[in-house]
Amino acid sequence: MSEGDGPAVRVRNPGASSPILLACDHASNRIPASLGTLGLEADALVSHVAWDPGAEAVAIAMAEILDATVVSSAFSRLVFDVNRPPGAEEAVRLVSETVEIPGNRDLDPAALAARADALYHPFHDAIDGILEERIAAGTEPVLVTVHSFTPVYFGHTRPVELGIVFDADARLADAVLRLAPAHTRLAIRANEPYGPKDGVTHTLARHALPRQIPNVMIEIRNDLIRTASDQSRIAGQLAALVGAGVELLTSTSRTRAGRA
Repeated sequence: MSEGDGPAVRVRNPGASSPILLACDHASNRIPASLGTLGLEADALVSHVAWDPGAEAVAIAMAEILDATVVSSAFSRLVFDVNRPPGAEEAVRLVSETVEIPGNRDLDPAALAARADALYHPFHDAIDGILEERIAAGTEPVLVTVHSFTPVYFGHTRPVELGIVFDADARLADAVLRLAPAHTRLAIRANEPYGPKDGVTHTLARHALPRQIPNVMIEIRNDLIRTASDQSRIAGQLAALVGAGVELLTSTSRTRAGRA
């Protein structure tokens, strides 16, 4: 990867007033020029195999409503999946669903480390910097990661439309699930279509759990956010839902502090 490829991470609205930081791990399907197409056909590179279609657009629209910051990875997860730790088998996949990735074959440890240095570390360094800055300013930040998923996976249709995913800290997820009926009619499930056992909560586990800050991962079925109007509509629902969830946590915390 070279300077001509551009930065590995995009940060929007860094001076936002909201404590919410929206992170989009799989925002882009771009491949660095030096890697060509990784040996893939064009249809694979625009599919869910290469990225989370619609996720970044939803995150940006949510941020505009909430006045929140967005941190997005600028390259495809096929080059390096920033939601997996360096050294994990899933970080640089040889096969994604049924699609083989020729450009990821026979990579030695130095090549794998170079990809992590180029893509993984800048993304997570950006999140670290923003969270620490807000904590230093006396604000408890909130981390929300935004993803999308395919409606059919390995031939199986997924009825869930919105997944609320969490790891060891379920505070914000519980609040969101409790308030969801007032904000959306989507078919919602907890820890579906993925959960911690699938390794998808790495970004939450790396940044939110050690800091003990509220966090949640949002998974949107991508057929619901294909158009700009659909993305705007879903973003409005999710911004209201996440905002209400954060407010519920805040008010609960204040009530408990008052009783102490």
